[in-house]
Amino acid sequence: MKVLIINGSPRANGNTGIALAEMEKVFHKNGIETEIFQIGNRDIRGCMACGYCFKNGKCAIDDIVNNELAAKFEECDGLVVGSPVFYASANGSLISLLDRLFYSTSFNKTMKVGACVAVARRGGCTATFDQLNKYFTISGMPVASGQYWNSVHGRKVGEAVGDEEGLQGMRTLAENMSFLIKSIALGREKFGIPEKEKWIMTNFVR
Repeated sequence: MKVLIINGSPRANGNTGIALAEMEKVFHKNGIETEIFQIGNRDIRGCMACGYCFKNGKCAIDDIVNNELAAKFEECDGLVVGSPVFYASANGSLISLLDRLFYSTSFNKTMKVGACVAVARRGGCTATFDQLNKYFTISGMPVASGQYWNSVHGRKVGEAVGDEEGLQGMRTLAENMSFLIKSIALGREKFGIPEKEKWIMTNFVR
């Protein structure tokens, strides 16, 4: 079993990294392999709405989404997305990446477990938390919960270490996510995964 962890912070060893590392310890304790993907300062373009992925099964933009992350996402059993809070929302580079990663990949994401983490000096964590969870819920992915909204606080690099409640929340989240991943694996063996109806697409223009 494997969890892919995407760190949406420009800083590899910043407060978002501290929060995600706390989760990683718990995953390893539960026998779950992890891989952290660091966005850093990579140049990540947003979706162009070109429709290329519908015809070709992958994004038209030849970068890390196609060449690194798509395959890792398909193979993993769970996905953790962490982001610093910028203007009460996730890092723009991360959102560009997630838009394309989720939209351009056609493999079945049903029953992969998702969790997100927001890190801020003070406010905006719950708005970011809500924003990131939408990627999971539109994809049939169960969302792991913790003991509070998944947030850690700190401004200067390293200050997150002092947020004892926040880090406890990360450990609880990782424990619950580990349990869900293992439980779904057992259920998959016995029952398979839910069958999907053909998607009915409508809009509100009549």
